[in-house]
Amino acid sequence: MQPLELYIGEGFEGPGVNAAHINLLFGPRNGPAGQAFANGLASPSQGHCPFLVIAQPNIPVKPMTLYVNKAAIASHLHGNATWGASQAGIAKAVLEALLDGTLPPEAEDQWAIVTANWVNPACDDLDAVYLNNYNACRTAIHAALTGAPQIAQLADVINHIGNPFYTPKV
Repeated sequence: MQPLELYIGEGFEGPGVNAAHINLLFGPRNGPAGQAFANGLASPSQGHCPFLVIAQPNIPVKPMTLYVNKAAIASHLHGNATWGASQAGIAKAVLEALLDGTLPPEAEDQWAIVTANWVNPACDDLDAVYLNNYNACRTAIHAALTGAPQIAQLADVINHIGNPFYTPKV
């Protein structure tokens, strides 16, 4: 089986205002993931300024990862949660996936990752935001690489659709 050009994953972690929701895509830079990375970095909009995920200043993670915030920055704490805690959780998850072999070796310099991240403007605990984003990102990476969810999982939930914001009563 040939490797995919584009991997797509989703991860949700944690309760309440400090929950994390991450959608990500990744794959070779010379494919759709690289195009999405370039387009995302070059296309900021009001309240949404994509940036490179870093392990520390001047040390971006590998594979190069673009952070796109889903919620416009609403306060000083929300900014710290987004640019600080959430980004740090994603940095750890991406670096671990590279270093522990979850991502293939060619991902280091030949792949790009784009993450779309929800940090609630009402968040109130930076450590919880960090941990939830780390776990959600690890979940999303694994989901992307394994093709999750499987059709059996989808069949199991068809009559139980819901999410943390709404569950139908019918």
